[in-house]
Amino acid sequence: MPERLTPGDAAPAFTLQNSDGREVSLSDFRGRSTVVYFYPAASTPGCTKEACDFRDSLESLEGAGYAVVGISPDPVEKLANFAAAEGLTFPLLSDPDHTVAEAYAAWGEKKNYGKTYEGLIRSTVVVDPEGKVALAQYNVRATGHVAKLRRDLKIDA
Repeated sequence: MPERLTPGDAAPAFTLQNSDGREVSLSDFRGRSTVVYFYPAASTPGCTKEACDFRDSLESLEGAGYAVVGISPDPVEKLANFAAAEGLTFPLLSDPDHTVAEAYAAWGEKKNYGKTYEGLIRSTVVVDPEGKVALAQYNVRATGHVAKLRRDLKIDA
């Protein structure tokens, strides 16, 4: 598993399909700060809570110069349904073979109910306008994460 990213690292480049089947690349966001968050599965309670928190905070995040991108292993169709059901207006990207999650150290060993398995680690990486990591948070909690992220980035409500 790759080392966790730390501030100053070059953010791994990626190009993935969004919920409309169009390709979206990290380079599309060059020149502005970008919140790249990894979540395990669309339409599950925790991931829905986190996505809706990002949706509800999008205006203040964008106002402070941040774009938001969500990445999960879900297929494009599931992402489209999730975005429509929850009114999500930021890009949701499909990483079915978890290559991008692995590059960001957001894929690895997890423990749940005493079982150990490989899976997506809920993580958020903030990429600065030059493509460098500004902030990297791993094993974040779905509930309250966006509020904590806003405090860490010093973004008011």
